[in-house]
Amino acid sequence: MTLGRINKLETFGSVDGPGVRFVVFTQGCPMRCLFCHNPETWDFKGESEGAFDITAEDLLKKALRYKSYWGKEGGITVSGGEPLMQMDFLIEFFELAKAVGVHTCIDTSGVNFVRNEPYFSKFKRLMESTDLLLVDLKVIDPEEHKKLTGHGIEHNLDMFRFLDEIQKPIWIRHVLVPGISDNDDYLKRAKAFIDTLHNVKKVEVLPYHSLAVAKYKQMGIEYALKDTKSPSPERIANAKAILSGA
Repeated sequence: MTLGRINKLETFGSVDGPGVRFVVFTQGCPMRCLFCHNPETWDFKGESEGAFDITAEDLLKKALRYKSYWGKEGGITVSGGEPLMQMDFLIEFFELAKAVGVHTCIDTSGVNFVRNEPYFSKFKRLMESTDLLLVDLKVIDPEEHKKLTGHGIEHNLDMFRFLDEIQKPIWIRHVLVPGISDNDDYLKRAKAFIDTLHNVKKVEVLPYHSLAVAKYKQMGIEYALKDTKSPSPERIANAKAILSGA
């Protein structure tokens, strides 16, 4: 029996996949995205953030209490943190969920994706019980990606390619950050990459916001983008047009 390390639960999520979702935020993430709005999920223990351990069976029981709200499209989304850092737990949780007919979704960056064993076999097994992935495409330029997240982009892009190989449906999410990812050249390069994929069901542009500033202050973490404003409606429309090919 594998225990999952969980930061928090959201019982009525409306922006984390289709329909109404029960959203599980896992604890722990290797990335340090400058715009992250969940810094409390970074630490893998999360002892000061109220993280808790739970079995897959008990977590599913909690989720199913809200099943009547999900309708035909809703279900469970596991976000984070980085869910794929807890692969064994996720496999167990999703296999139990699929056994009772629940729609399953993972919100991931793919930062730790590799085709090496034993990870790759576990990932392929997880995909058998996963209906949809929300995958971040933070910025297509490798150098900017490293500056923005603290990690290279190679693992992320390879996960995109593998999910295309197995035709696993994905929604792509792109956070539009002025001065970083809000760049026409990067957006056009991102569009060119997206055009190589055949499993993309939706591309979402998420405007950057600074609503997490208070969290950073409370946690004693310097907020690197404190002087960055949200993108204008015109720049948001521009990004949507480029990424959609309109």
